[in-house]
Amino acid sequence: MAITAEVRVSLKPGVLDPQGKAIQHALAVLGFSGVREARVGKVITLTLDETDPAKARAAVEDMAKKLLANPVIENWSITIRDGEA
Repeated sequence: MAITAEVRVSLKPGVLDPQGKAIQHALAVLGFSGVREARVGKVITLTLDETDPAKARAAVEDMAKKLLANPVIENWSITIRDGEA
C-alpha cells in the first residue's frame, strides 16, 4: 500500500508575484474586470512507499523544507491521502 501526499506551495503574503500580476492583467484585457488579485502557486503530488500517515507527513514536511519550497518566501501545506495509491 502507498500513501499519496499533496503539497501546496504559495508565495507568502507581501512577496511580489509577477506571474500572478500577468494573469490578473491578462484577465482584465479579456474583460474579466472583477479580479482584484491573482496569486500563483504550485501543487506537487507524491506517491510514497509508506503505510504510516504520520511517517509520510514527517517525510514530506522534510522534503518541503529541503527542496519543494523556499521557506524564505513560500508557505506550504500538506494533505495526506491514506490508501489512495
